[in-house]
Amino acid sequence: MKTLYFDCFAGISGDMLVGALFGLTPNLDAFKAELAKMTKFSSEDYSVSFEKSAKNGITGTHFQVHTHERHPHRALQDIEDIIMSSSLSDRIKREAMRAFALLADAEARVHGTTPDKIHFHEVGAVDSILDIVGTYILMDKLEWPRVICSPINVGSGTVTCAHGVLPVPAPATEILLRNLPIYSNGSPMERTTPTGALLAKCLSAAFLPIPEGVIVASSYGLGTRDSDIPNVLRVLLMEGSQKDSEGFERDRVASLAANIDDMNPQDFALVSERLFEAGALDVWSESIFMKKGRLGVKLSCLCAPEKADWLSLIILKNTTTQGVRRTTLDRIKLCYKIEKVQTSLGDISVKTAYLDGLPLRMTPEYEDIKRVAVERGLSMAEVRSIVSHEVK
Repeated sequence: MKTLYFDCFAGISGDMLVGALFGLTPNLDAFKAELAKMTKFSSEDYSVSFEKSAKNGITGTHFQVHTHERHPHRALQDIEDIIMSSSLSDRIKREAMRAFALLADAEARVHGTTPDKIHFHEVGAVDSILDIVGTYILMDKLEWPRVICSPINVGSGTVTCAHGVLPVPAPATEILLRNLPIYSNGSPMERTTPTGALLAKCLSAAFLPIPEGVIVASSYGLGTRDSDIPNVLRVLLMEGSQKDSEGFERDRVASLAANIDDMNPQDFALVSERLFEAGALDVWSESIFMKKGRLGVKLSCLCAPEKADWLSLIILKNTTTQGVRRTTLDRIKLCYKIEKVQTSLGDISVKTAYLDGLPLRMTPEYEDIKRVAVERGLSMAEVRSIVSHEVK
């Protein structure tokens, strides 16, 4: 299993994260092409650059957005229009909007209002939108690896923003960081920005010391400040699972389960949706007989062990159960990769499973099959048949 480890020893910001991720998949033309899919922005609105530089002797990538925009005040609906009208992938759009919705909620709580009435200031600017969307573009290029984040250095002192001089961490940043491990180290400055806190919260499966695994690559994203601690974000690309002699991959997963006999069956759909949004690997339900012969439902969820506590909390909050059982399981799985394949119906993502290094089977991805079926007026079965025939 591929893992990205965000080492936030000097904090985290949006531009630092984009710079670090770009260092792991440095294709400027491909990155710009993805950004250009947001057609609500024109080439005159911004330009982007990546420059190799150094902070306190550490070489890394500095990401910059150049724009003539001044003091933009965009509402959540404005940002949604920019992102959802684009031709970015559904997952990138979904993850970016989930991030902005979380940010709107944090800002609303600071100002005592509702998310729909919030007008973003700094984070509504073109550069902040590109930081967030750009992060998800690069995560897509890296094939959405699991993310583990270190405890976060937030800094200290004060910061000047649209609302005046505020303590560090700024109020919205503090809300985003609630229930996450933070600390302060180094000379006074804002080391973690609202965008950085937001992306760490949205992307990370857990906040832990560096996990066990093999480092296969590393990259540093540079900030714009000088201080006693290098203003950089280190991202490690690690391989955590191990292959056995038969060519399988082995890892460990957590299995969560709850028996429920007093809940409206219609409500299980929302619980399942929230579990998947939070990173569940699988969610399912089974009909069971409980005490006194009552018919009940066993709700089960499979997830990475580091997500078990968070997903258990989702089950407790969104169902009528009083407890969640947890077991840790060894898992054997096939190696696989997902690639875009050209077909007569357009580009389709195809998952190829391997055994002993040889292709075992190829399966078109459901979301692409569904998209093409809608676009072409075909049935799912027709699209699947055509694609499966062409990719053999």
